[in-house]
Amino acid sequence: MSAHAAPPRLHRRTSAWGLIPALLVSAAAPAFFVVRVPWLGWVLLAAGLVGALLVDRRADAAALRRHADDEPPSLLRDLSLIAVGQLIVSAIPLKAELDNLAMLRFTVALGGAVVVPYVVSRWVYRDRAIRFPWRGGGRWARWQWAWLVAVLALGWLILPFYFITSGVYQNWPVVDTPDLIARLFVGVGAVGIWDELFFICTVFALLRRHFPVWQANLLQTIVFVSFLWELSGVGPGADDPVRPRPGVPVPAHAIARLRRRRPPPLRRRRVRRAGPRAQPGARPAVPRVIHTLSGAPGQEIEQHRWANG
Repeated sequence: MSAHAAPPRLHRRTSAWGLIPALLVSAAAPAFFVVRVPWLGWVLLAAGLVGALLVDRRADAAALRRHADDEPPSLLRDLSLIAVGQLIVSAIPLKAELDNLAMLRFTVALGGAVVVPYVVSRWVYRDRAIRFPWRGGGRWARWQWAWLVAVLALGWLILPFYFITSGVYQNWPVVDTPDLIARLFVGVGAVGIWDELFFICTVFALLRRHFPVWQANLLQTIVFVSFLWELSGVGPGADDPVRPRPGVPVPAHAIARLRRRRPPPLRRRRVRRAGPRAQPGARPAVPRVIHTLSGAPGQEIEQHRWANG
């Protein structure tokens, strides 16, 4: 097998019917965070999970008819993890505040929205569908560094204009002391990291197990923008429903593109191992270099050769 062989396709795409329950679960986010009608969000989540159950049963029946050995990922389980995260976040008001109680509230709720789905996926469902790769892409390409610089420049150009012209800045407390500046710095940075852990590593990753990149990205966009709407769209400036919100979730497309990069080059390492027992009168076996060819994640090929005299 070549070291650069494509990794096996572990997940089967969900049928087009699966988009309906996924859309219902994603649509619960605007109900929670935009129109702020909790019971509507609960109804949408329940309808989406029931629909996912029907889609899973249909997929299982089709797999039995085909005598397929591989088991596709459960749409019901994955959507239930997204639903749990939304329910936890919706349990608190997302008003921008910097007092101790507000920061504790955000820490518990936003942290729980990431930790609880991860714990359920790993130790209850035992499918490890949620992962947090700290170094998941290897060395950055030039376009990634360019995108990082572009994001900083675009943020400097767009955000001040958006906050001032929309009046959304009035939703935030006045920050005029070193203590409040430090709290704002820590809070905004923590929420930014949480965005990646929840919307990309959890919501987008779970949807990506069933749908193409563009569909999964659009579905998680609904959840992401709804969260931003309540976080920055409460009060002045929130009465214009067509006003764009900064923060379009381009990172999901960037992550997907990063995953499609070529596998890393071969890494060779010298390993010493005991050789086979030599025959009487024969020269002892000399171990040659063992080349471990690392291809796609989780795939290894070992070549082991011995030379006798």
